Amino acid sequence: MKERTVAIVTGASRGLGQALAAALLEQGAHLIAIARSRSAELERIADLGRGSLQQIQADLSDPAEAERVAAQLADGLPKDAGRYLLINNAGMVDPVRQASDLDSANAISAAFSLNVTSVILLCSAFLKAVKPLDADARIVNISSGAGRSATPGWGVYCATKAALDHYTQVLNTENHGVRAVSLAPGVIDTGMQQAIRASDPQDFPNVQRFEQLHEQKQLAAPADVAARILRYVDEPDFGATVLDDIRNYA
Repeated sequence: MKERTVAIVTGASRGLGQALAAALLEQGAHLIAIARSRSAELERIADLGRGSLQQIQADLSDPAEAERVAAQLADGLPKDAGRYLLINNAGMVDPVRQASDLDSANAISAAFSLNVTSVILLCSAFLKAVKPLDADARIVNISSGAGRSATPGWGVYCATKAALDHYTQVLNTENHGVRAVSLAPGVIDTGMQQAIRASDPQDFPNVQRFEQLHEQKQLAAPADVAARILRYVDEPDFGATVLDDIRNYA
């Protein structure tokens, strides 16, 4: 990169989040990786001198933890970069249940806390931190096609991703000088996909479709999707389409 980048990635210890974080380190960014566990792979890349790494351990499905991390970012974001990037990637598909069986307030609350509340808190902290800086600042909220198309058994997941899409639209109506996109990444070969394939068909009638995608090797590799997302983020017209899908781009 031509100028120093500070990048924040949530859910950075595995799957797409780790792939994004690793690619940013390879590009020389100062990476703030937020996840429930530390990533040895990111430490290995940082030890090679390709970028610098700060890891923050937190469970963002816990509102108190999300508030703690947001406060840490608002106060501690480096001030000497020319470019700032926040990628809200952490998310969960559970609870996977038919509407009549969604009877656990804890499970529902955890999903909303991770998929929506933590994003709003981290965006708020990011906006406060970059406001006084003369820098290019961009936000990518990792959404899902599930937020734009109703899927039986995914009442909570669809609702949270639809909320994320609408929040991002609202964010762009406000004059923060930061461009934000809610981006669907497609179907990726991650631990979330493994969990989806393990769903009971009574809870999730579409499970066979995801089993077929896996069997037919139609799941995208996290590193490939991460590379496409970061090319997308680098485009001069980033933010022109607020609700977008990486599958629309080669």
